[in-house]
Amino acid sequence: MEKHDILSPEDVKLLIDEFYSKAMDDDLLGPVFKDVAKINLEEHLPRLYAFWEMLILGNPGYTGQPYPAHIRLGLQPEHFERWLKLFGETIHANFQGMNADITLQKAIN
Repeated sequence: MEKHDILSPEDVKLLIDEFYSKAMDDDLLGPVFKDVAKINLEEHLPRLYAFWEMLILGNPGYTGQPYPAHIRLGLQPEHFERWLKLFGETIHANFQGMNADITLQKAIN
């Protein structure tokens, strides 16, 4: 697949779908998503798409406060480090360009 920048809602969807397919199967993150948060990915994905479309593309449509929900999960630094590693790998495997770089920086911050 030829890499391009993250420029459309379809690109955001690809990024999120690819990332969560890895994260759900990850030894460290998978149990958090499946057993602790008990996430129904099919229901949660549209909210994730909207959140990242807002951050990356500036599209309206996301409402919510993601941070309090994540704090209640008891996440440790190693969870965030793994999340960031998988997210970065997903970006680098599929995209390149200014928005891809900005997306990784926003994830870090």
